[in-house]
Amino acid sequence: MLYFQLVIMAGTVMLAYYFEYTDTFNVHVQGFFCHDSAYTKPYLGPEESSAIPPVLLYAVVSGVPALVITGTESVLFLLQYISEDLDNREKIIVMGDCCYLNPLVRRTFRFLGVYAFGLFATDIFVNAGQVVTGSLSPYFLTVCKPNYTALGCQQGVRFISQKEACTGNGDDILHARKSFPSKEAALSVYAALYIAVSTSQFSF
Repeated sequence: MLYFQLVIMAGTVMLAYYFEYTDTFNVHVQGFFCHDSAYTKPYLGPEESSAIPPVLLYAVVSGVPALVITGTESVLFLLQYISEDLDNREKIIVMGDCCYLNPLVRRTFRFLGVYAFGLFATDIFVNAGQVVTGSLSPYFLTVCKPNYTALGCQQGVRFISQKEACTGNGDDILHARKSFPSKEAALSVYAALYIAVSTSQFSF
């Protein structure tokens, strides 16, 4: 059973990697109207230069739940240790014919494993949603920098659907095509819900 779970976890991590760091999955190209004011908001620069960069957010949603889970399990184990309940529980968990785990270690790794799997699964679903929808950011035309003259926008309002219409930075354009659903919001909500649900089940 453990090996089966490890295979599923490895597959989930690999799929998240392909979504995040490769161009295996092409983003849907959503068109736009010439001079659409909904997509001409100012571009404030890459997320790395923001007040709360993505790296910091990812560290928080990964580290804080892990610390909360580990701390809660440790406190729960200590309370059971000083009470009579520990005498009625298994002090050692046997895994196959080779491994022996303390209940604290087993429960902690189980909760952390479930959380990590859910975190990667959330990342996959969010990336899939962004790739499928190709939802444009409010600053899309600012980074797209379309040549309105070449596109014939001087003759009136036209709907532009060509991928080659943009002349701006490719990375900025790609990021501007993946505004929904928000990955930062999804991961933050998942982390908060997991902490709330997991800690609410503990009875001291």
